Amino acid sequence: MRFALAALFLALTTVSVLAVDPEDEGSTPPEPTPTSTKCPDGEAWDDATGRCIDLDARIFTDRDRYLAARELAYAGRLTGAGRALDAISDQSSSRVLTYRGFIARKSGDWPQAETYYALALSADPDNVLARAYLGMGLAELGELDAAGKQLREIRNRGGRETWPERALIMSIRSRGVASY
Repeated sequence: MRFALAALFLALTTVSVLAVDPEDEGSTPPEPTPTSTKCPDGEAWDDATGRCIDLDARIFTDRDRYLAARELAYAGRLTGAGRALDAISDQSSSRVLTYRGFIARKSGDWPQAETYYALALSADPDNVLARAYLGMGLAELGELDAAGKQLREIRNRGGRETWPERALIMSIRSRGVASY
């Protein structure tokens, strides 16, 4: 009986892992590409031409620009990430506001970061990535109860067993020392 339950558990968890939406840009940290390793700020890699192209070029969609901003932000290239966000047409989207908050937090401007996260969550209360980054910032400030509240919100809003949940848990456990 225990073997059957264990097999069922493994089967269900495997299915849930396979069911992760590959379009969900918040599911894992981005991998470096030539955009973050070769291109100057304000440009992104174009596979078709094999070179860096200005992010305002029509060949890039807003999704391309967002992915470039995300990759550059994770690479620590905050100016480049900001320029990629600037090229996105909808500046009020929750995704853009989330990364504006990320850039502000990583630049040491917590009040501005908190404002951007609040705007992102006002636009989309289910944005678990914004909640994770907000929670990480709170953990960095030693506000572990408030960070824990964001963790509960992530779980309550369908973010259980996702990268945002795991990243915030890591940040809380390290008391804000380890965070993205």
